Amino acid sequence: MAISVNEAAAVLRAAVRDTIRQRALLFLAQSAVMVLAGVLALIFPAFASAGILALLGWLLIISGVVQVISLWGATQVPYFWLQLVTLSLEILVGYLLISRPEAGLVAVTFLMLVLFLVSGIARVVFALMIRPIQDWVWVLASGLVAIACAAILFANLPEAATWLLGALLGIELIAIGAAQGLLAWRVRQAV
Repeated sequence: MAISVNEAAAVLRAAVRDTIRQRALLFLAQSAVMVLAGVLALIFPAFASAGILALLGWLLIISGVVQVISLWGATQVPYFWLQLVTLSLEILVGYLLISRPEAGLVAVTFLMLVLFLVSGIARVVFALMIRPIQDWVWVLASGLVAIACAAILFANLPEAATWLLGALLGIELIAIGAAQGLLAWRVRQAV
């Protein structure tokens, strides 16, 4: 017995909605951590630029680990593997920022550009998958913010400064944290 595309899409949306509902508190906590990390990424460059690469690395690792924890046990969700690849890239870039500060700003900027682009595309795809769910547009907007951050970095690639990396990372973390928190809150309230 075959099902139509619309029926399959409805089943997919129901699975995503149920997963978000079951893990709403974890998603809300993760969102708070991401927004806090984003605010720190925005504030820290104003105080000192010497340790910005290490700070950015730790922010990426902590954010990635928190998101991986929220994915634990959600392998049945269709976007799981795309999200896992994105988070692995996030943790890898964070590790490289901490372990190889001598790599230079151009290499770090390129890594952040790739991270923003992959993360943004993953969120846009996810948002389009859950489209009828209330507030899906905020997830879409956060993906577009990440893609815009990648475009800004690309435009400034040869001479990007560490403050720009910190500012864009902060904006991106706040955007995804706020979008995810709002989505989790609304799905939880709909119970």
